[in-house]
Formats: sequence, structure tokens, C-alpha cells
Amino acid sequence: MGHHDHAAMTMADTAGGDQALPGAETQPAGVAALSIAGISHSYGPRRALIDISFTVAPASFTALLGLNGAGKSTLFSLITRLFGIQTGQISIFGHDISREPGEALRLLGVVFQPRTLDLDLSLKQNLLYHAALHGISRREAAERSAELLARIGLSDRAASKVRDLSGGQMRRLEIARALLHRPRLLLLDEPTVGLDVKARADILTHVRQLVTEQGIGVLWATHLFDEITASDDLVVLHQGKMLARGRVPDVIAKAGGQDVHSAFMRLTQGAVTGGSES
Repeated sequence: MGHHDHAAMTMADTAGGDQALPGAETQPAGVAALSIAGISHSYGPRRALIDISFTVAPASFTALLGLNGAGKSTLFSLITRLFGIQTGQISIFGHDISREPGEALRLLGVVFQPRTLDLDLSLKQNLLYHAALHGISRREAAERSAELLARIGLSDRAASKVRDLSGGQMRRLEIARALLHRPRLLLLDEPTVGLDVKARADILTHVRQLVTEQGIGVLWATHLFDEITASDDLVVLHQGKMLARGRVPDVIAKAGGQDVHSAFMRLTQGAVTGGSES
């Protein structure tokens, strides 16, 4: 069992059965889907994250932009409790992940950067296995799996082995799997790495539809400028430091750039170098 398979089991074990899964209507008004407050993290003497604070609103798309080594994956590991919090606080819909891990993590779905599907199982088997980890009954899991496979256009491949899918199809399946327990917050860590242009666009379109149609809050980590649109919220992370946050047009204007790329270059050129890891 790999690093992120363990994360899936940990999240499932702490979340309990699906009978207690809260829906969007149970969330208090005005509460952030994700709140990051004063988070710092070090690997020995190396500082990977330095006093990071931002929020992700429900039904919104927040892009976490940073180059490799910026600290994006470290932050995701803290949110998912793969790493313990050293300094600061993280809450999901008002539930502190350290004090209320079960309540917090049952509201969270995650798509990690490395592939975490079992290549020798079928699409349906992968979904049913994940549902079982979350305590979802087999009948309910079968219904949800069929619904999600239809939504991502892979119903006709339900019995196929995952290894026979394209990279884009695998990513769509991983997103479907992350939605099985009906989370209200979805984290995606560089989900389009290695995909062709069309597959990247399809994944982005699909995730943005989840925001508008289902009200899911999304934190999308990327180093690709063209994955960010003017309607997004943006957090710029560089060498463990948060250099900017806000609506995309506001970040661009404040940095004195013409677009996201030029704004990022202006912001990072003035940043102080410090040791960090992704």
C-alpha cells in the first residue's frame, strides 16, 4: 500500500460510515470551505512553508500557483493529515482538522499528483473498493459508481481494467473516486501533469462544472498559467512563501503585470530565496 493509499484509508477510517455524511445544506452560512491560518512547516532546517494564510470559499475555484518546490504538495499533505501540523491551524467548513478530523475529512475529496488507482482492477472495482473504505454500503456504492461513471463518460468502460485507459480517462476516474463520498471541498494537486492539451481542457471543464453545478469548493494546485482564468481566486506560492492572494484581476493589477504569467514573474523576481520543498 502506497503513501497516498494510506491517506485514503486514514480519511475513511476517521470519517466513519456514509450515514452521517453531511450535505451542502447542512453547512453554516458564511463558513469557509477551507481555512489556512498561519501555517509553517519545516523539514529539519529547511523551511517548506512560511506563515501561509488564505481561505477557499464554498462553490469557488481557487488556483494555488507555484513552481515545483513552492510548497504546494507539502500544504496538501498537511490538509489531508499525512503530515502533522507544526505551526498554525487548518479548518474545513469550520472543523479544525486536528481537533475534529472525522468531521473535517468526511467533507474532503482529494486527487493526488501521483496516480493512485489499482491498474489491475476494473473501473467499477476501483470505485467500489474506495467506497468500502468510506463505509458506504455496497448497494449505495454501486449506485453512486454508476452515476459517476456516466457523468465522466466512462459507463461503457466500467468492466475494463484501469491500465487500458488513457491518462485523461484515469484522471477523470480519480476525480470520480474522490467524489464518491460526496465531499464539499475538492483538492487537486497538479492533476493535469502529463496530459495532452485536450485532456487537460476536459479535466478543467469537468472540475469547473462541479463548482457551478454542485457548489463544491475547489483548491487546484498548478504551475501552468493557462489553467487559471479571470474569474478564479488565486494564491501565489513561491519557495514556501505566499506572495499574493485575491481575485485574478486584482493580483495582476497589484503586481503591475499584463496577465498571470507577467504578474507571477514580477512577484517572484522580488522574492527572497529560501530552502523549501514541494
